[in-house]
Amino acid sequence: MTSSPAVSSDIRPLLQQHEPPSIAELFRGFLMLGLTGFGGVLPLARRMMVEDRRWLSGQEFTDLLGLCQFLPGGNIINISVAVGLKFRGWAGAIASILGLIAAPTVIVVALGIVYDRYQDDPLLHHLFAGLAAAAAGLLISTAVKIAWPLRKRPLALIIAAMCTIAVGILKLPLLPTMLVFAPIGILATWKLKA
Repeated sequence: MTSSPAVSSDIRPLLQQHEPPSIAELFRGFLMLGLTGFGGVLPLARRMMVEDRRWLSGQEFTDLLGLCQFLPGGNIINISVAVGLKFRGWAGAIASILGLIAAPTVIVVALGIVYDRYQDDPLLHHLFAGLAAAAAGLLISTAVKIAWPLRKRPLALIIAAMCTIAVGILKLPLLPTMLVFAPIGILATWKLKA
């Protein structure tokens, strides 16, 4: 007995996922994410949740990121709360966000104390320039991975490109841009599926 292609492609991402993470797994996952993702957690978050632990499919991550970018606050913080809520309710949300911010908070305070003492050192300025270049590379790589699930949806790619041009090139404010393009994207997607 064969199933239709639409059904099998909808089920395929679910078959690749593991069991829902426990509260402890959510805490440990986001703790490691917080410890390894200084200055650019989003690329590592996608890799952890989609590729390594398979908590979400690529499409689910892209959809969740779109929602979290529209909400106030940091994207990764919103994602950690949303993923925790999805799998383990409020306890999962709390475990996820505590895992994400606990160790980095301690490390940032310690580094702030060290930076205050050595801020005029030229070697430190070169170190930060190198870190900025690496972070930019990670961001570009993540943008490609996030856009990949949209490759078969040209309208979504057009809207994403228009948002990028509006905010990145024309320097329009993010919130008004999202308030214009989000309803257009929702309406267009709804019309195409109808």
